[in-house]
Amino acid sequence: MIIICTGTPGTGKTTIAKAIAKKCHMQYVEVNKIIKTNNLREGYDKKRQTYIVDEKKLTKILLQYVQKNKSYIIDSHLSHYLPAKKVTLCIVTKTDLKELKKRLEKRKYPKAKIRENIDAEIFDICYQEALEAGHTIQVIDTTKKSLKQCLTELNHVLHQNKR
Repeated sequence: MIIICTGTPGTGKTTIAKAIAKKCHMQYVEVNKIIKTNNLREGYDKKRQTYIVDEKKLTKILLQYVQKNKSYIIDSHLSHYLPAKKVTLCIVTKTDLKELKKRLEKRKYPKAKIRENIDAEIFDICYQEALEAGHTIQVIDTTKKSLKQCLTELNHVLHQNKR
């Protein structure tokens, strides 16, 4: 079983992905580490204050992780670039815009980066891209829910996809 967890930064995908990995005895894959380890950064966008990632190379390397008889949960706002035929379930995390702003400010994101991520959430970028890629999607709103509440909400869909 391969589950990808995507969503705008700050919506709770890492927290959810790590909890699912633990609960379901899956291997947790942190895409940011893969990007660093495999030198997939093509440069740095000073204006957006972010690294530019070669998405095709990233997808190729992620596909190497997807091996038979292993269960993975892949955590990244870029994970939905994996081909849908290789993925069992795509979880898209979302959160209220005011809450998202608070979370990103707590992380000390620059104002322009906060605006960019809020815009991405407004336009549902991760969800739309996952939908266009043909993924089976489960949306989880993390706004005022505890981790336990989120996992309870996902429990049915996780068990359904284990079959």
